[in-house]
Amino acid sequence: MAYSLGLTLYNLSNRREAGPAVERPPRPAGRLVWLHAPGMDAARALLELARRLVEEDAVAVVLTCPDSLPQRTGIILQPPPADMPVEAGQFLDHWRPEVVIMSEGELRPALLHEAVERKLPLLMVGARNPVFLRERDGWYPGLMRGLLAEFRAVLTLDEPSARAFRKAGATLSAVEVTGKLEEESAALPCTEAERDAMARQLATRPVWLAAALPEAEEAAVIASHRTALRLAHRLLLIVVPQDPGRVAPLAHRMEKEEGWSVAQRAEEEEPDAETEVYIADAGSEFGLWYRLAPITFMGGSLGGSGCIRDPLEAAALGSAILYGPRPGPYGTTFGRLGAARAARAVGSATDLAEALGDLLSPDRAARLAQAAWAVASDGAEVTERVMTMIRRIMDGEG
Repeated sequence: MAYSLGLTLYNLSNRREAGPAVERPPRPAGRLVWLHAPGMDAARALLELARRLVEEDAVAVVLTCPDSLPQRTGIILQPPPADMPVEAGQFLDHWRPEVVIMSEGELRPALLHEAVERKLPLLMVGARNPVFLRERDGWYPGLMRGLLAEFRAVLTLDEPSARAFRKAGATLSAVEVTGKLEEESAALPCTEAERDAMARQLATRPVWLAAALPEAEEAAVIASHRTALRLAHRLLLIVVPQDPGRVAPLAHRMEKEEGWSVAQRAEEEEPDAETEVYIADAGSEFGLWYRLAPITFMGGSLGGSGCIRDPLEAAALGSAILYGPRPGPYGTTFGRLGAARAARAVGSATDLAEALGDLLSPDRAARLAQAAWAVASDGAEVTERVMTMIRRIMDGEG
């Protein structure tokens, strides 16, 4: 009774006419699983799960996420439907999934109710805390408890998360602490021959990278490099500006104001033994720079509008990470890195210079990079566990 009242109140909280029909590609033939990610962080793990389902089990996968995701071969990416009964029904009628997998703890009552009505198996993975959609949050008697009771399994990140789901109404036997799923590899490719050649050219020189550097942070990076050069006079700074238009002005500033020897990738110049700053082209060769630089400062995180590149790109390729107080869309990722002592937080340009100087000690940078790599590569056992659960359900054993 309470559940029905809560669902009614929820649906009335955003009552409106149904919008125009959503353009959806045709449903592929055969078996299909629906995965839902509430944001970019959750999507990274679900993309890896989706890849394995497609490649190992030949199962079609629809992945919904409100954030824009890069296309992946064999995975159907869709925005989630509006959480209203009509849109929810149309979505499920079109895709006809055999299994529904939600993540982090986001609950979409209209969609989940329609799934329950169709007797679709529900799983929750990477669970942190049960929540309704932010714009639809409110008091709906019995609704959360009734929805959580329908999940066959709730796989949480840790014990506090497990307690939150039990308290909110999940079946006690369904809740289990498993940790995070394996994430899609963030390791970017590069041309190995070019990496070998440049590594030989740099020899034993210390190197650090300013990745996707916005104009607002140029002064902080210049000041840090100036300070660090007093500690390691052979230190090379590789800069990848966020804006390609900043390459020439930045090179001019460093040469004229700082008196540094600067080489530019766009001019087909190479960093020789005297080069103190190497300015690379914007955006296309990060896989090369992360491999060459034992230390990476994540641009946008200090004085910009938020971190621009995914920090796991650097972590997956063994580069120690420095970052500021503005994580941008990567707050959860930086939280994990920080909890594992796998990245160094800085609060100002002065802090950046001090942290850089500290990490010029190779053993300190190596410890940080090793911990970051562990964060970027864990979770394989949990993903395998979810794969097994999906297979058992689809084979009628779950």
